[in-house]
Amino acid sequence: MPINIVPEWMVNLEEEDIVFMKNFLLASGSLKEIAKQYGVTYPTVRLRLDRLIQKIHMSEDVQNDPYITLIKRLAVNEKIDFDTAKILIAEYKKVMEGGD
Repeated sequence: MPINIVPEWMVNLEEEDIVFMKNFLLASGSLKEIAKQYGVTYPTVRLRLDRLIQKIHMSEDVQNDPYITLIKRLAVNEKIDFDTAKILIAEYKKVMEGGD
């Protein structure tokens, strides 16, 4: 029976994320096997998996403010570093709470 509905947490994933998940499942969750398939080190695969997990967590947190979600997505995709993301989010929250 084909699945006609894509789960909400998958909607914002990129094609390469979907392929990575498929390969991960087919390798029975072996990061060592995935590292071999992709020709990279185990830590590189671990980092990729951690970022994918973060993307899924972000998409499931529907309570998040769109701006905060954008900042987190930029950090996960390495467009900005995590320290900068934390500063931007903290300052944004201060402004939204009426603080200077």
